[in-house]
Amino acid sequence: MDELKVNPELCVDCGLCERNCPNNAIRVHDGVPLFCMHCSPEKAPCLAVCPKGAIVALGGAITIKQDKCIGCGLCHSVCPIGAVTINEIGQATKCDLCADYDTQQCVEACPTHALTNDTEKIIHDKQEKISEGFKKVQTLLK
Repeated sequence: MDELKVNPELCVDCGLCERNCPNNAIRVHDGVPLFCMHCSPEKAPCLAVCPKGAIVALGGAITIKQDKCIGCGLCHSVCPIGAVTINEIGQATKCDLCADYDTQQCVEACPTHALTNDTEKIIHDKQEKISEGFKKVQTLLK
């Protein structure tokens, strides 16, 4: 599974990522998309606290096995960014990097590419922005 990256500078707060997430697991807060960061398994507080072993590491994602979840809410309580929610039927839910899809739905929906799997693109975009800034400074110094 591809890791999900965010470039908040590109977010226009349109909410398409929220509306297209099949798990309803992404929120835009003050122009910043917030979602599960998929901590490494040895550091994932939700995985460590689950009394039924319903939260597991699967191919780079920390996922919830719904058939094992008892809805106790401990994972929700320990998540430092609030990425685990309790759904309408009382079970924990969170981003699973669209494990059941060919592509990540929030990435596909984002019109500005603020959400991406492409780290190289984020780096390139930031380098372009810096380059533009240098050109403006050079113009002012002439």
